Amino acid sequence: MTMLTRRAAIGALAATPFAAPAIAAPWRADRPVEFVVGFAAGGGTDIVARLFARHLEPRLGQPVTVVNRPGASSEIALTYVSRARPDGHVLGLTNMPSFVTIPVERRSQYNLDSFTFVGNIMTDPTGFMVKADGPIRDMADLVRLGRERPEQIVVSTSGIGTDDHLLLVMLERETGARFTIVHYNGAPQQRTALMGGQVQVNMVSIGEYAPAPQGMRFVAHAGAQRSRFAPDTPSLRGMGLEIEMYSERGIVIPSSTPAHIVERLREAVKEAAEDPATRASFEAQFIEPNHEPGPVWEARMRRVQGVYADLWRRQPWIS
Repeated sequence: MTMLTRRAAIGALAATPFAAPAIAAPWRADRPVEFVVGFAAGGGTDIVARLFARHLEPRLGQPVTVVNRPGASSEIALTYVSRARPDGHVLGLTNMPSFVTIPVERRSQYNLDSFTFVGNIMTDPTGFMVKADGPIRDMADLVRLGRERPEQIVVSTSGIGTDDHLLLVMLERETGARFTIVHYNGAPQQRTALMGGQVQVNMVSIGEYAPAPQGMRFVAHAGAQRSRFAPDTPSLRGMGLEIEMYSERGIVIPSSTPAHIVERLREAVKEAAEDPATRASFEAQFIEPNHEPGPVWEARMRRVQGVYADLWRRQPWIS
């Protein structure tokens, strides 16, 4: 073959469409997606999952099925997610702060490195609720009584290591007040105990009680600023206490998930979270929408875990 002929052949080959690199199509789910929740059906976490799944489905092109795997404060569910096939078809809904505190307080079956962070989707400030006609009128009363009558004020939480429990631990550390803490299985049991006089304060998220049921009221919450769902309730920061606490929900997937799947899931979650229809469905349940991109959320979770690790060293919340 002459030089001219060889050059002509090379030029003809380069001109064919096969010479251009193929552009990979964006990843799409090819079967139903599991959305794993670490608590029983009907609770706050389950409600968030089912609301969000409805808006995520059209973005993924497949049904998004909520699967409840309750137990061990969500460790069972999160361990399942961390060990799932990393193909984008198993998502996990996290709960804060237990998501980051479980590896702090015990030898757990997962750690933060077990996951890729897709994005946070909501936040709900934790608050202090009392009987409307009870002796505790405001947060100053509660702190004063906790100092003057150590461990005589009984306060309920929804469980060891939950956001409401850890908020109380932080309040004791910051103020020197001391309370008797009792743990219930959920908000309905806490409500019954408060109205029956077995406890004087319930630690609950604003979304669980807003607007406050008849006969009860919030005296404070631990959001950074006043909540639009409880506009008359002051925040602890507004009262000079450097404490924040929220119940949060975010989405994680196995850490070894390929980058192109991660990218598509992050896009889909962002689109769903910022859709006005999604926001409206959250707000109807008094839930504050709060999308936070995966990398930003992960960095914050790692910082927060360090705060809890320090708290655990100084004041363990499990005796």
